[in-house]
Amino acid sequence: QGQLEESGGGLVQAGDSLTLSCTASSRAFDSTIMSLSWFRQTPGQEREFVATVSKNTGATSYADSVKGRFTISRDIAKKTVLLQMNSLRPEETAIYYCAAKRFSRSKYSFWGQGTQVTVTP
Repeated sequence: QGQLEESGGGLVQAGDSLTLSCTASSRAFDSTIMSLSWFRQTPGQEREFVATVSKNTGATSYADSVKGRFTISRDIAKKTVLLQMNSLRPEETAIYYCAAKRFSRSKYSFWGQGTQVTVTP
């Protein structure tokens, strides 16, 4: 079992909404973890940043392409990070990954296996 597990992906139509969930192990949600983020990747493309949330403060940041449509949040008690996606577009079809970053680290320490999101026209 991985340290981060995504769920909630699926097949939707353009304009629909979908909520992804990422459940973290204790290790991937402990006091060394600074932030949790969502990325997405399509075949042949670089992994793309989508959104991030500070584990302690809840402060958020988004890629310009999703601002106003996606919302990231965390539930400390449940060790869960959600990504609420509204007004989905076909070009947002991708595998969505959850990742956790530690304080004083430039790279992400933990990655999930990903969940597929497919948006049809």
